[in-house]
Amino acid sequence: MLDLFTIFSKGGIVLWCFQSTNQIFTPSVNALIKNVILQERTGVKTFDHDGLLLQYKLDNEFDLVFVVAYQKILQLSYVDKFLNDIHLEFRDKYKNELSEKQYFQNFNLLDAYNSTLRAAEEWSKDQLKQPKQMRTFDESQKSKKTVSSMIERKGEEKPQKPIKKKEVNFLDDEKIITPPSPKVIQNGLIDEETLAANRAKLAKKMQKKKPEVKKSPKSPPEKAGKKPRVWDLGGTNKDLETLERTTDRPEDIKSNFTPDTEIVGQMKGVIKDLEVESSDDDYDDDDDEVVAPQQNKTSSKGGMFSIFKGLVGSKNLTKNDMMPALEKMKDLLIAKNVAADISQKLCDSVANKLEGKVLGTFDSVASTVKNTLTESLVQILSPKRRIDILRDCMEAQKLGRPYVMTFCGVNGVGKSTNLAKICFWLIENNMRVLIAACDTFRAGAVEQLRTHMRHLNALHPPERHGGKQMVQLYEKGYGKDAAGIAMEAIKFANDSRIDIVLIDTAGRMQDNEPLMRALTKLIKVNEPDLVLFVGEALVGNEAVDQLVKFNQALADYSSNINPHLIDGIVLTKFDTIDDKVGAAISMTYITGQPIVFVGTGQTYTDLKALNTKAVVHSLMK
Repeated sequence: MLDLFTIFSKGGIVLWCFQSTNQIFTPSVNALIKNVILQERTGVKTFDHDGLLLQYKLDNEFDLVFVVAYQKILQLSYVDKFLNDIHLEFRDKYKNELSEKQYFQNFNLLDAYNSTLRAAEEWSKDQLKQPKQMRTFDESQKSKKTVSSMIERKGEEKPQKPIKKKEVNFLDDEKIITPPSPKVIQNGLIDEETLAANRAKLAKKMQKKKPEVKKSPKSPPEKAGKKPRVWDLGGTNKDLETLERTTDRPEDIKSNFTPDTEIVGQMKGVIKDLEVESSDDDYDDDDDEVVAPQQNKTSSKGGMFSIFKGLVGSKNLTKNDMMPALEKMKDLLIAKNVAADISQKLCDSVANKLEGKVLGTFDSVASTVKNTLTESLVQILSPKRRIDILRDCMEAQKLGRPYVMTFCGVNGVGKSTNLAKICFWLIENNMRVLIAACDTFRAGAVEQLRTHMRHLNALHPPERHGGKQMVQLYEKGYGKDAAGIAMEAIKFANDSRIDIVLIDTAGRMQDNEPLMRALTKLIKVNEPDLVLFVGEALVGNEAVDQLVKFNQALADYSSNINPHLIDGIVLTKFDTIDDKVGAAISMTYITGQPIVFVGTGQTYTDLKALNTKAVVHSLMK
């Protein structure tokens, strides 16, 4: 039983609607429009919202959307057939009005709706009643054999399947000699000449083998005991005092370091976007080309869209027309590190968006498909919500509390390094920062953050800021509870009037349940304003698995009704992947969360904002 059926235009005009209950379906339909249709995720045919399952069908010729809603607990097998039938019924009945965009006419579809729904239900019942049909004799392999081949005669051997033998080549001193086929005489025997030749070649081959070295009869020496390895620069217990780095040493504090700020650079204001290597004309290379109708004109320029050159004319596009190019597009996206399932969904979305669309006489299908794909990719990479850290920090200052950011991710992706880059950007904008060293597991994690703190304070000495230290480190050593350290750091920042707290967590694999529970505890107890997932741009599909399982762990191991999930993504090592930027598409498509920062190098200024145009251009070239 269907709870809702509605037809509306892509401009938001409801043409016809039928409800079988008094339930309010507006939030569910709005969520479908916002999260699926506007986000270019039309490759997914169903959408779940508050116990309702919504299915839809797009009419690209008249820009219409047909939506059906029913309870998720029901398993209705006729919904697809019903949508297709009612879609054709509505088009045939009101084709003239739809062509003239007369959306305010009185569309009387109740009788057609009831009859089509009844026919779809009957069709579903018939499908269930019909037993599985057995294969006919004509379809079997036995029917393809002749009668004479199945008769067995006395004294006649059955034909055996030929056994494939490997061709053996014997190496000679100068050339490769392939042995001739042996001459077989009666009773299956080989003649004497062939046997003699084979024996000679075998003897010659055996002579080339090296003679085995006989082992000495002496008994093996006794195995020495296990000895500890002596490292070249290992040191002894006497060197412990000089190697101790848990606290700052007096000589390090007194050392005068004057950095060259011109070499380091500045990052005041908004972070700059990634630079686009080519001009805007690269997108319009194929747009200016006019192809005559029904001509299979071949272009000198190759690429995944070259097979579309002949498909023009005033006609409706079908999936069969687009299938070859969509397959090439899918292979191209996978080659650019986009996950395979996401590539398939993206291709389905493009096909659904173009199916039934009418092309003009001189419209190139290549440019149409290319523009559609570009729009879809741009829409996917565009953030659902705006993350302005500087503005949010100022709002937190007005409320008299610090702005808290948490960094999480797997091992070795560059969490501490990119935390230092973000810290440099914040102090360049006159924000005081407290770094909470909550990585209490990895050796050297606290010392790494302390080194960054010294360098950042040297770039912005307290003398420039009224004697205030711009960057401070809050640490309690190793082996402590990370959630407790983060809580104490936030309290210290609140008492000291520090603007921002950056929490550095330990790296952990996405399948490690105890460590994921510890991360969930840290986020639940301290309630940070922003949770950033740090991922590598060069791992491809692995980044998708990491991001999905981190998000799932934060949802599963939190007892809150609305758990705090990942708010944004930091994509590191972006300078090492050339044009294989598909990880950005995969990670954004999975979560719908924006990529806030992109790491492009080793220095503090190598931090950029994601340029959607640059990423899409890298994918399309």
